[in-house]
Amino acid sequence: QVQLVESGGASVQTGGSLRLSCASSRSISSFDSMSWYRVAPGKQRDLVATITSTFSTNYADSVLGRFTISRDNAKDTVYLQMNNLEPEDTAVYLCNAMILTNKGWQRFRNDYWGSGTQVTVSS
Repeated sequence: QVQLVESGGASVQTGGSLRLSCASSRSISSFDSMSWYRVAPGKQRDLVATITSTFSTNYADSVLGRFTISRDNAKDTVYLQMNNLEPEDTAVYLCNAMILTNKGWQRFRNDYWGSGTQVTVSS
């Protein structure tokens, strides 16, 4: 069983910065990718940023240039540096770890989730 524990959420004002952390109970090198998602009040879960096992990154358009995802394999931790925060960034931020497994000709995806950390940005 994989445990992902997020931390770093807080209440900040517009323009502020936060760094979220996601600590994994399993070596993060074993995952094909790790991501941050967020769920805003009354909205669906959205992908924020992804970092693969080869350190490739991808971002949602809404956070491009403001957020940076990174990983420290030695600490089994993934980070999300969030700068120039806006009220629209208010959400619960969830850490995700994904593994792809091949069985014969089929490919299976396994996802693991943390319980989330609250980020609130006030104007």
